[in-house]
Amino acid sequence: MKVAILDDWLDTISKLPCFSKLKNLDVTIFTDHEDDIEKLIKRLRPFDALVLFRERTLITSQLIEQLPNLKIISQRSVYPHIDVDACTRNNVLLCSKLNSENPPFATAEHTWALILSSVRQIPQQMANMKAGLWQMGVGKTLHGKCLGLYGYGRIAKIVAKYADAFGMEVIWWASKQGRSRAIADGLVVAASRQEFFSKPDIISLHVRLKTETAGLIKFQDLDLMRDGSLFVNTSRAGLIEEGAILKYLNSGKNKFAALDVFDSEPIKEPNDPLVSHPNIICTPHIGFVTEEEFELQFSDIFDQILAYLTGKPINVINPSALRDLNNG
Repeated sequence: MKVAILDDWLDTISKLPCFSKLKNLDVTIFTDHEDDIEKLIKRLRPFDALVLFRERTLITSQLIEQLPNLKIISQRSVYPHIDVDACTRNNVLLCSKLNSENPPFATAEHTWALILSSVRQIPQQMANMKAGLWQMGVGKTLHGKCLGLYGYGRIAKIVAKYADAFGMEVIWWASKQGRSRAIADGLVVAASRQEFFSKPDIISLHVRLKTETAGLIKFQDLDLMRDGSLFVNTSRAGLIEEGAILKYLNSGKNKFAALDVFDSEPIKEPNDPLVSHPNIICTPHIGFVTEEEFELQFSDIFDQILAYLTGKPINVINPSALRDLNNG
């Protein structure tokens, strides 16, 4: 089987212990990113299997229909970047472990790193020191502040524990079902969406991007946030109405954001209006980028390919695409 691993920008996958699982397969790792659909089709046409690095490459109907050798796409977590119907029509199996049992500590830790970096102005203070200018401003203390967590999932629950350790008040908002679970667990849920956005000093978003959650956060929501507040997103940029973050930052001098995710990635323009904004702390989608997290994720991804080769695929998203595996 010929396997293509896409978008390994830092050339890390071959160095992971789990990479040995593919030792008997013909594996090609692409360390660049290709947006041009015709070039991508030409590149991927020889391969039987695609390994995706999260949603870095869109898997469209146009792409799938031009890859006659493709039998399986193996990835992890949700798949809004994949045309599942096109996969099924073309007998391409999509396998994706949704990872409900392993706590995503890496993203939770990075969320807290962004919060601390923002309230204590760490990047700006460092830049001032390197310029020989010493202190540049006065930060804020987290103790006694209010943290709003949007989403009642595993990452948000870990972040809430960090907030408790810092002596913060936590208030929650989520889907109707999520709010019901939070109330049943004895937690403080905002009385309304308006109260949730207007009360906290910091709001952190922790929701999976799906069709029904795209554009979940509007500018009108962000506009309710109090003066000097901070909005944090380590989930997905698509959860927020397009242009809403920049409009929010430009709506007042005391509006701040800490972001790890962006509408278009990778961003390599130093003058990007969002990245270069003075009221933002930003990182290049590294919330999940740790050695430990990569090992967990790609071990599962490679197991899905090996299971397919045995004729007993696992974590199948579109079982109707199953064909005679002996012909694979």
